[in-house]
Amino acid sequence: MSEDLFVYLIAGEPSGDLLASRLMTALREKTGGRVRFAGVGGETMAAQGFRSLFDSSELAVMGLAEVIPSIPRILGRIRQTADDIAARKPDIVVTVDSWSFSARVNKRLRSLKTGIPQVHYVAPQVWAWKKKRAKTCGRDIDRLLTLLPYEPKYFEPYGLKTDFVGHPVVEGGASQGDGVRFRKEHNLPEHAPVLCVLPGSRRSETKYLLPVFRETVAALAATHPDMHIVVPTVVTVGDQVRAAVSDWALPVTVVTGESSRYDAFAASSAALAASGTVALELAMARVPYTIAYKMNPLSSCLLRILVKGKYANLVNILADREVVKEYLLEYCRPELLVPEVERLLSDEAYRETQIRDAFGVLKSLGAEEHETPSRKAADILLEMTGRV
Repeated sequence: MSEDLFVYLIAGEPSGDLLASRLMTALREKTGGRVRFAGVGGETMAAQGFRSLFDSSELAVMGLAEVIPSIPRILGRIRQTADDIAARKPDIVVTVDSWSFSARVNKRLRSLKTGIPQVHYVAPQVWAWKKKRAKTCGRDIDRLLTLLPYEPKYFEPYGLKTDFVGHPVVEGGASQGDGVRFRKEHNLPEHAPVLCVLPGSRRSETKYLLPVFRETVAALAATHPDMHIVVPTVVTVGDQVRAAVSDWALPVTVVTGESSRYDAFAASSAALAASGTVALELAMARVPYTIAYKMNPLSSCLLRILVKGKYANLVNILADREVVKEYLLEYCRPELLVPEVERLLSDEAYRETQIRDAFGVLKSLGAEEHETPSRKAADILLEMTGRV
């Protein structure tokens, strides 16, 4: 009988951690449990017994001004990770998201000439940044798995085998939360309005967004004194978030964990969220929402120069129009956010139109397909390692 499949996973941020954990589940199902894992991961992977080489929260840094002081530490982690792979000799290496870190690990690993197949899961956003960058992506990986249907066309012309597997949001539990249970567990009145506030999963995000959201909530308190705020967050920034919301003008409930987040969605009347994957989860949960994002002023200036796309939110990108309002960088201000949140809370026709249009976009990501993205990804890994 052949040995268990040995997969080395690297997930440097909460979104990648969740994606990798679902891939772990799919691989266990398809191999009958004959698979083992090592690498770098976060809390969701740890819940499956995964032991990370180091704390992955070290890698969750966003913005040039925030990254620069961390460069020596991150370079050390790149060397440590690649050397650990070379020593362990897994059957395959799968880096998940976090392209800046993943690309450098893959490059160093390739230089070590291990011969181990290298796969990256979640395409770098060359369509938003630099399309020419797609030409270099395939130098140090053997295969790319994408979440979006239009991404393979950017990489395949350069000889990189690329597969669209679908977006993980369609297989999550975002649409299956229990709002009634959530309200009972947290003593929220049955009919009181609830605003879901999602300030991001990185310290650099919460640092800039929480003060803006605090002022927004203070203004909303004048017209919605009975409203409650729920803040789903992650362990890596949990303490920072709890400290920041302790003096908000409305009652705040902070929760962590995937199931609690989805229950919070189901209990919510509307949401105010940082730009990111959570926006797709809100669309899946049919919660009307608006997007906000703010960062270090230097990083903001560079972002304006580098980013070419019209939108930040994937729902808008896929629809090629503004289905969901975006308030980014200098537009991320309470006086702009308050009227939009008010409209989401009170204008039923406006709410229903956004819910319908946003969910319609998710169909292109595999929302109505039988085979899940993680199972499709697992099939590709098993084929690459000769396990099918």
